[in-house]
Amino acid sequence: MTVKMDFVDPTAGSVSKAVALAARPPDLSGKVVGVLDNTKEQADVILETLGESLREKYGVKEVVVRRKEHYSKPAPDEMIAEMADQCDVVICALGG
Repeated sequence: MTVKMDFVDPTAGSVSKAVALAARPPDLSGKVVGVLDNTKEQADVILETLGESLREKYGVKEVVVRRKEHYSKPAPDEMIAEMADQCDVVICALGG
């Protein structure tokens, strides 16, 4: 499935482009789920609670938590590559 998403580049204005969604596994049982903390307030609490629920309710084998340096910066390429290698699914958190 392809979804049209709007992206804003503060240096050049707005751009729309089609982005294909990543394949989703049919279930999470036995999977390694990564969660990326964006460093905003309460993101760590949200992710801890989410991880517990994923293990209890959906049989997730392991939850890998990584934290960005700052919410306004993208995750380093090395962190993204590490999570891609270790995890079956990755969730990016948005704290408040």
